[in-house]
Amino acid sequence: MVALGGALGSVGRYLFSKAMQDNVATAFPIGTMAVNILGCFLIGLFYAMLEKMHIMNPDLRLFLTVGFCGGFTTFSTFMNESMSLFRADNLLMGALYIGGSVALGMIAVVAGAKIMTF
Repeated sequence: MVALGGALGSVGRYLFSKAMQDNVATAFPIGTMAVNILGCFLIGLFYAMLEKMHIMNPDLRLFLTVGFCGGFTTFSTFMNESMSLFRADNLLMGALYIGGSVALGMIAVVAGAKIMTF
């Protein structure tokens, strides 16, 4: 279920991002940003829908959230985990998770790029 959802999410990410970027004349990565925001919306929608409708089918949950949303964008999972930390009143942990992920993610991207220039 994860692999199938991931495959569909990955294809969806590519097509949606390309369509957005192809229709906007800018160097700003609007396609990726739109995918990330849509992915956040979808994972919130899926979790709430499954909970509200009392659908506890683990295969469907894995397909929609880990698979599809994970393939569409891992940003949605990142934001959902951040929200979970805040809901559990782990404000410091949530802030560290968000700040650390963004800062260390940027450092990792720069380091990976630098390694390839040697």
